[in-house]
Amino acid sequence: MRATLLQLRVDDSEDARARRRRAADLVRARAGDDLVVLPEGWAAGAWNHATWARDAEPLDGPTARAMSGAARAASVWLHAGTIVERAPDGTLYNTALLFGPDGVRRGHYRKIHRYGFDTGEAALMGAGERIVTVPAPFGTVGLATCYDLRFPELFRALLDAGARFLLVPAAWPAGRLEHLRLFVRTRAVEEQCFVLACVAAGEHGGVRQAGHSMVVGPWGEVLAEAGEGEEVLTADVDPSEVDRVRAELPVLRDRVLGIPVPVRRAFGRPGG
Repeated sequence: MRATLLQLRVDDSEDARARRRRAADLVRARAGDDLVVLPEGWAAGAWNHATWARDAEPLDGPTARAMSGAARAASVWLHAGTIVERAPDGTLYNTALLFGPDGVRRGHYRKIHRYGFDTGEAALMGAGERIVTVPAPFGTVGLATCYDLRFPELFRALLDAGARFLLVPAAWPAGRLEHLRLFVRTRAVEEQCFVLACVAAGEHGGVRQAGHSMVVGPWGEVLAEAGEGEEVLTADVDPSEVDRVRAELPVLRDRVLGIPVPVRRAFGRPGG
């Protein structure tokens, strides 16, 4: 199967409408691919906190409509990155959208781990409450977003739900690029899955983006990696590699669940 990551440049010189037009054109040009993935927050700007309330949209808003039409025109599975979603109760969420080749939305995922500690996303957005996997012809996909990469228990839950492909849009700061590379490869090795991380390029909200989108195989090998600027990154992957790797190194079979954890005080001895 052929997978493409559209590493979009996101900067403050373009508004959401212009970004939607450009992204839709790029998706439509990928006819013949099987899967296309966009970055986190590319329409509203993942670091433009001050404009989120203005640019928030419902699940069937302008970004979803543009991406649905582009997926249908190209006949591809499309992970449309994330939008700033305004839920019916007014809560904002960082929400990923996945469309089938017919343009129908097959799933959406509200980001569980919000970045910012006491500011930004953590202060302004609600937290998702459920993991999301979606069956596709090439294998079940699990959805996660950017900061989620730092929380391995989420990816183990996606594995247990049947994920074979982990799709991770991101708007990762350039100063922590090596963390990104480490986490993407680690999650692939841990879960023996393909990981496709599509990362924004450019600079917006005063934060330079890392770029370096990656396609990593279940053995941890980097099949393709982009540079820092806007780029169309394509890789041919063999979904059967997941089964081959899991059979060759059956670590998932050897998991021991329900290990008791002793209660400890900070820097104290077990139980006391």
